[in-house]
Parts: sequence; structure tokens; C-alpha cells
Amino acid sequence: MENDSNKELNAKERRSLIAQMVRDQGKVFVSDMVKKFDLTETSIRRDLILLEKENYLKRIHGGAVSIPGNFRTETFAKKEKLQIREKSNIGKVAAKMINHNDIILFASGTTTLQVVRHISLELRMNNLITLVTTSIPISNEILTWSSPNLTILGGIFLPDYQATVGPQTIDLLNDITADIAFLGADGLTLEGGFTTANILISETDRKMVERARRTIFVVDSSKIGQAGFVPICPLSSSNVLIIDENAPSDFVDSVRKMGVEVIIAE
Repeated sequence: MENDSNKELNAKERRSLIAQMVRDQGKVFVSDMVKKFDLTETSIRRDLILLEKENYLKRIHGGAVSIPGNFRTETFAKKEKLQIREKSNIGKVAAKMINHNDIILFASGTTTLQVVRHISLELRMNNLITLVTTSIPISNEILTWSSPNLTILGGIFLPDYQATVGPQTIDLLNDITADIAFLGADGLTLEGGFTTANILISETDRKMVERARRTIFVVDSSKIGQAGFVPICPLSSSNVLIIDENAPSDFVDSVRKMGVEVIIAE
């Protein structure tokens, strides 16, 4: 018998997928979602009510439609429960790209957090790397190490991203030159590149790309085809894209033709 915590997690994942369908298609129907998720109309309508309360969509007779101009990202806590295995695999691969004496920028995100969690014990214990971040969860993770060389950048705090942003953050980044920047994204398309739902996050991420000698984006495949509200940078601005094995092969081939190294995390 499935326990309540698993049911709750599945419901959250389902509602996230419904919100994504509305953003992609503009309109969804209760009858279609009943078939897709093998649930009753009552369950689907309950999902739509909850999503409408959170401003993801507007309910109409028989379904729901998107809200014009609305691209709402999940909160950090919600995103951390999605694509857990894929993000962990990506983080494991990405962490192996860190070398002794590297200065590393970490943007906010649940996948960049996985990179930090997979950094080798040797690099953690011997204070061999310098870490700089705007992310509170990443900072908290690093502060569990015995003697971390960590800089936490100040600024305006965004609860949904658990990160600092704004003019102060940008000014601090201007004084840093890093070897590597690890970044994530809310959306990824061939035409629009890496995108996010928040203007201030995009400004901070763009500055990190600018201040690093090498830029590595860590993005799970569920972000492919999603176009966020504002751009971070084109695909060609990234040196490396690390993505999970569910990424479509034609998409991967197209990115490689742009001169970007694509690594599949399995």
C-alpha cells in the first residue's frame, strides 16, 4: 500500500505537470487530464482549484487556460522534490569537473545544489577550492564542511529562489574573477537559450557568466522546450551543458553543432 508521503509527492508532481501543460498549450481540458493521469474528474478539478489559487492558471468550464504573460516558477522547496534522480546524476558528473585551487561561482538552484553535494571529500577537507554563491541552501550545505573557503554574496533576498540578487550582488560579482560558474535555468530552447522566470535572477546569472572563465550549465531535461519570462544567455555562451539521459537526441545534436560541449549524465 502506498504511504501518504508518496501520494502527496505524486500529487505535487502531477500539479506541476498540469501547470506546465497549461503554459505550453494555453488550454487544457479536464476530460483529457482524466485519461492522461487515470484519475477522477473530482481529483483533477481539485488540482485546478489549487493551481488557480497559486496563480498558475485560470479555470474555465471544462478545463483551464493560461494567464497571459504568466511564467511562474516553482518555489525552491517544490523544485527540490522534482527530477531528484536526474539532478543527482547531473551533480555527480559536474562535481568531477572541479579541480584543486579553483574559484567557483554557484548560482541558485536545486541542480547546482546537487553539484555541491557531490564535491569530493578531498576537496572539502583540505580547503583546496574557493566557493562563491548567492544561494542560501548552497551556503548551508557548504557550512557543514569542516573548514570551507566560502564567500556568501549579499543583496536582496528572494524567498522563492532562496537567493540574493540586486545591485549590491552585481557590484560584488564585479570584483570577482572565477575559474568556473555553475548555473541552472527554468527554461531551455534552441532559439531562446537559457531562461528564467525572474528578472533579478537573470541579471545575477548573466553577471556570473561574464565573470567566469568557464561556464557550465546544469539543467535537467524537463526544462527543454520551456521558455522563461526573461533570458539569461544564449546557448552559445555556455562552454558545457550537463543534462540527463532523457534529453532528446536531436536537441543534443543541435546544441553540439553550436560548439557547446554536451555531457549526458546517466
